[in-house]
Amino acid sequence: MPEQLELSPTFLEIAACPACHSKFAVDYDRHELQCTNSACALAFPVRDGIPVMLIDEARRPEGR
Repeated sequence: MPEQLELSPTFLEIAACPACHSKFAVDYDRHELQCTNSACALAFPVRDGIPVMLIDEARRPEGR
């Protein structure tokens, strides 16, 4: 059974992209936090329920 992605509403309210400080959208299918700033658009993985907020670990949008 796939791991359920559970992040607290409080965390999501205060979390911001480390690259541009924009809010996140949650991509439950990919287990990622997606930056909502289209100029940035980095996607940060969530591993074992813990967001990995390192820019070097983020997935860059295709074509960039």
